[in-house]
Amino acid sequence: QDAEVLRTRDPQHLAQCEVVVDVGGEYDPERHRYDHHQRSFTHSMRSLRPDKPWSTKLSSAGLIYCHFGSQILAELLGQPEDGPVVAALYDQLYENFVEEIDAIDNGIAQAEGEPRYALSSTLSARVGRLNPRWNDPDQDTEVG
Repeated sequence: QDAEVLRTRDPQHLAQCEVVVDVGGEYDPERHRYDHHQRSFTHSMRSLRPDKPWSTKLSSAGLIYCHFGSQILAELLGQPEDGPVVAALYDQLYENFVEEIDAIDNGIAQAEGEPRYALSSTLSARVGRLNPRWNDPDQDTEVG
């Protein structure tokens, strides 16, 4: 609730953070490091939670949801974390919202072959617009 949000890739700043998401090049939940950008990272919801069926590679959003989604939903709903209401909502939110973010962030195509249309107004597309273009000479993600 009172957390300070810092947007940086500076390793010295990251080392001082309690939680690091989507940067830093490591996935270590015990140290609260949730990045998916390592070549060796292949986790899906199913690999981290074998009771879940989804095999889409997780993005950092999916990692946070995987580790904290049930707890957050339980608190918001005033329901037990291991209860049926939280379990059902957790699954529905992942399947109908978070999995799309995971797939798009990891470059997983929605369909095989040539796409029939462009998805340009998704949450992931809007987040992507916050990043510099690939050919922008100024790649400073701190600006903004």
